Amino acid sequence: MSKHNVKVYPRFERLWHWMQVVLITALALTGFGMNGVHGLLPFKAAVMLHTIAALVLIALWIFATFWLFTTGTWRQFIPRIEGMFAVARFYAFGVFKGEEYPYEKKYWRKHNPLQAATYFVIKWAVFPAVWITGIAYLTYNFWEAMPASGFWLPIVANLHLIAAYVVVTFVIAHVYMLTIGDGFLHHVKPMVTGFDEVELTPEQEAYLEQNEPWRLKDGTAH
Repeated sequence: MSKHNVKVYPRFERLWHWMQVVLITALALTGFGMNGVHGLLPFKAAVMLHTIAALVLIALWIFATFWLFTTGTWRQFIPRIEGMFAVARFYAFGVFKGEEYPYEKKYWRKHNPLQAATYFVIKWAVFPAVWITGIAYLTYNFWEAMPASGFWLPIVANLHLIAAYVVVTFVIAHVYMLTIGDGFLHHVKPMVTGFDEVELTPEQEAYLEQNEPWRLKDGTAH
């Protein structure tokens, strides 16, 4: 196997990523404002912006889910045990001792085992919890007359808040991880250009040269 600069992040995936960054930031800021953490926005304005950002993000996720399954990209997010402990140990201890990063990014596996497991939980458990509780909270007027609605409303609100804090914690950890190794800009650049250094087998290299030459950056193989 040899390393090449390959376009592993297509245009839609990059657009999806950066739209999420903007929308999740807006949701966090307005959500904190609604809970009294800051007073940068009037309460009604915070609620309106929070609702708009949430609906846009839900629409984006519906489209992204369709894209993940139609392109087969969903396989990148399937977690596996092999190598997970080594990566977790590196982030917990090895990085502070100057140890070598234990995972080589591959064309068919661009996320390390720990990343894949984390993204899997976030995308298929935490985000749905945010959406379900958020929609339930937003539509409270429709189920207010139901028995014990007053009991369930604070539970829904607190579950929504807990799930939101999990997302914020993930974002903070994600940004921190980008500072490890070759530096922040080195890790962010692939999500801007689409190109990243990955390992290819001779068969994969030949296939890309023949069928998808636009994925290979000229003169970068080594």
